[in-house]
Amino acid sequence: MIEFQSVSYAFDEVPVLRDVSLTIDDGAFVVLAGANGSGKTTLLRHCNGLLTADSGEVLVDDTPVAENLLAARSTVGMVFQHPRDQFVAATIGADVAFGPENLGLERADIDRRVDAALEAVNMAGRETERIETLSGGEQSRVAIAGALAMEPAHVVLDEPFTGLDDPARRSVLSRLESLAADGTGVLLATHDLRDVLGLADRVVAMQDGRVVVDEPPERALEQLTGLEVRVPTEC
Repeated sequence: MIEFQSVSYAFDEVPVLRDVSLTIDDGAFVVLAGANGSGKTTLLRHCNGLLTADSGEVLVDDTPVAENLLAARSTVGMVFQHPRDQFVAATIGADVAFGPENLGLERADIDRRVDAALEAVNMAGRETERIETLSGGEQSRVAIAGALAMEPAHVVLDEPFTGLDDPARRSVLSRLESLAADGTGVLLATHDLRDVLGLADRVVAMQDGRVVVDEPPERALEQLTGLEVRVPTEC
């Protein structure tokens, strides 16, 4: 479980998060909706200590993130909006192995995790390929594999469909659906609900650094007007 307890954060004295309290249950598929600049990315970066709240606290499995960064980053796998921002190695295999290696695992366990993660995103057997040669969709899948290799309880994704063509979007959506079905919690930030509404258990919407909607999908749709969020046209 991820808990935000009265979290506030400012950048250069400009408030970005304002007293946010929110709980993300284990195994839930939660869509974090809102316009660009609403605070979504900033909130996500508190999940594993990439940012530290000015006031309030973030807990993962009842432990404050600041007290045990390794535990938080093992439990919460992060996928950035631009995957290349999180790559740390030149090849697919080396990048996906980086997280497990930093956990100090045995080589056999690392290899098992890498193989399973790449299989999960349909990238098996491509460990030696250079990341710079991949398409945007392939890079997104490698980024997800890197998060999965940590075997996290939650996967947190920031606008994961940005710049992807339709086949790549469908591939990523399929993988997220499988993750949720297997019991992995998914927290996905987006300003566009058209692809993900059908997968969501819950929609949380932000505006000006505050949570303004927290409802099941059907009820949330009635409250999103004026928040610059795209919804399915049939709704």
